[in-house]
Amino acid sequence: MTHYAKRFPDANGYFGAYGGAFLPPQLEPHFAEIAAAYERLSVAADFQAELRHIRKHFQGRPTPVSYARRLSDACGGARIYLKREDLNHSGAHKLNHCMAEALLAKHMGKTKLIAETGAGQHGVALATAAAYFGMECEIHMGEVDIAKEHPNVVRMRLLGAQVVPVGFGGRTLKEAVDSAFVSYLEQADHAIYAIGSVVGPHPFPKMVRDFQAIVGEEARGQFLELVGQLPDVVAACVGGGSNAMGIFMGFVDDEEVELHGVEPLGHGPTPGEHAATMSYGTEGMIHGFKCLLLQNEKGEPSAVHSVASGLDYPGVGPEHCALKASGRATYATADDKEALDAFFALSRMEGIIPALESAHAVAYAMKIAPSLPGKTILVNLSGRGDKDIDYVTKTFGFGDA
Repeated sequence: MTHYAKRFPDANGYFGAYGGAFLPPQLEPHFAEIAAAYERLSVAADFQAELRHIRKHFQGRPTPVSYARRLSDACGGARIYLKREDLNHSGAHKLNHCMAEALLAKHMGKTKLIAETGAGQHGVALATAAAYFGMECEIHMGEVDIAKEHPNVVRMRLLGAQVVPVGFGGRTLKEAVDSAFVSYLEQADHAIYAIGSVVGPHPFPKMVRDFQAIVGEEARGQFLELVGQLPDVVAACVGGGSNAMGIFMGFVDDEEVELHGVEPLGHGPTPGEHAATMSYGTEGMIHGFKCLLLQNEKGEPSAVHSVASGLDYPGVGPEHCALKASGRATYATADDKEALDAFFALSRMEGIIPALESAHAVAYAMKIAPSLPGKTILVNLSGRGDKDIDYVTKTFGFGDA
């Protein structure tokens, strides 16, 4: 564990001014039970040994770091490297915390996993974990995202999960979280709500971060072995922020390494046309925690948009808010067009089809590389784009000029 991780969050789940747990009274004992179990099991040798076994023999970790030679040559300037979470079993970083959350649930005697999903990667990962451990699985997903991410819906159902369509409000990720919380309220005695990012009430921002830290731990050693020094810039896309926190944790104590989060600017800065919370949000509360939030004058979460279903969330992880406030991390944006251009560029130049979420970070690396000659950029390629190919090609074609 890094020095930083030992200091944050505090005992009440706060990262500076952000975080906490604001829960209905009936959920307070259940979240307290999860927090107590995590604190106990996170330092238990048998739990950690089983998790290491799963990481190696089921997930296929460690995932490699690859040098994107042709992409780097095309951009000029900095050399671009990729942490290949697209090669993690099930196709994204999400399995890192889902297997761990399911293992935690097993040790707690729970029999069911409940979650929300946007792009479907968290849903697929949790359905995978449920199948592995022989548990029930219930995934809530907005109708808009069900239509966009049909391949992942099929995968969840093949894995035995019940997929619950969410048809109210914007019918995307925020509403899926609302729906999943309501369902969990009725089943908390035998189920665990496996939150899909570094968001939600304490202990989930800390717990998911810690489970995702394997990405940064691996990447740090791999980059040193491959290049002989640490990267100058580490970049990752940010919706809720789990993949970014995962890779940031490997470098957060290295002050010479710049940490860059990349948010979805969507169609542009007009409210409702993007999901760039860190760039345009103000302090607020959503889903039981304090964070920067895209909200209207009444304090209600705003409508959001991104071509990437996994990024269209009006809030953001409280730890990202704290990292921005402290200046340790900086946050930028990539719009839909830039993400799509990067999606096609990485596919054609490197033979890697990225998730649309990850393509935002690739787009940012492509944008800044020309101004950083002699430097290195490590991008967390958080997922593969199998789930996106039908939507992208039907909506935008094949990227031919």
